[in-house]
Amino acid sequence: MIHKQTLNGAGVGLRAQHYRDLLETDVDPVPWVEILADNFLARGGAVLANLERVRERYPFSFHCVGMSLGSTDPLNMEYLYRLKELADRFQPAQISDHLAWVGVNGRYVHDLVPMPYTQESLEHMTVRIDQVQSLLGRTILIENPSSYLAFNESEISEPEFLQALSQRTGCELLIDVN
Repeated sequence: MIHKQTLNGAGVGLRAQHYRDLLETDVDPVPWVEILADNFLARGGAVLANLERVRERYPFSFHCVGMSLGSTDPLNMEYLYRLKELADRFQPAQISDHLAWVGVNGRYVHDLVPMPYTQESLEHMTVRIDQVQSLLGRTILIENPSSYLAFNESEISEPEFLQALSQRTGCELLIDVN
């Protein structure tokens, strides 16, 4: 399994308006670039050509919002195979996604829906993260979602849940302090 590389300093999330500055500046303005991988899952075209040019100068971190790790639906294998293809091509230093679900019954809600912190959720997430890490052949980072509610069913605190998840799967953590 590939372990993530360390990215130092503050990176920038790649947006269309950044391409020119990143590619035409003599001094590198940032030490690394975060890519929203879901936007680059196509297999060709100008978007990936531009991404190749940026990758020649900067290390990448891939952030995802579509794994839907917390969903009870089967993992979206087409999504994961495309993500693996993209990761194999661009070799990001790390890949992350949220401790959340974004779809149920084959329908995506396009929002990060939090999960209750229960033993059942912990078991479910452990299996899913293990499956994703095995398929990708690398350690992933799990980000806690910003949540403005608490489930009555929660049995475990968020820090304890994340610690247990990391210990069981070897995943690393990306902490949102919002």
